[in-house]
Amino acid sequence: MKIVLTFGTFDLAHPGHIAYLTEAKSYGDYLITVISRDKNLQKKVLNSETQRFKQIQKLNIADEVILGSLTNKLDVINKYNPDIICLGYDQIANTEQLKEITNAKIIRCKSFKPHVFKSNILKKHI
Repeated sequence: MKIVLTFGTFDLAHPGHIAYLTEAKSYGDYLITVISRDKNLQKKVLNSETQRFKQIQKLNIADEVILGSLTNKLDVINKYNPDIICLGYDQIANTEQLKEITNAKIIRCKSFKPHVFKSNILKKHI
């Protein structure tokens, strides 16, 4: 079974998130989506980690939705040992650091109407 891992804040779940998770799911058999913890966020969000967790769960795309680690964001990689890690087109991630701790293939997913479906743009209309 090929395990795919995705990460994200997922504040205001929107069609861009759906496209990201759907593309990620297409690369394997089992999709695990990790929701960023409130404590670890450096930006202001509208929804708590519990609300964001429930939003992504309700999409029924990921086979498993989990909250990230409070202490080390990379712990989840060691725990699940994914075959593939999918990053969003705009996710800031140190891919070299990821390559040092995992043999997983790292894929940057395509954007989906980023001029419309991006959380910081959508927040302006709330």
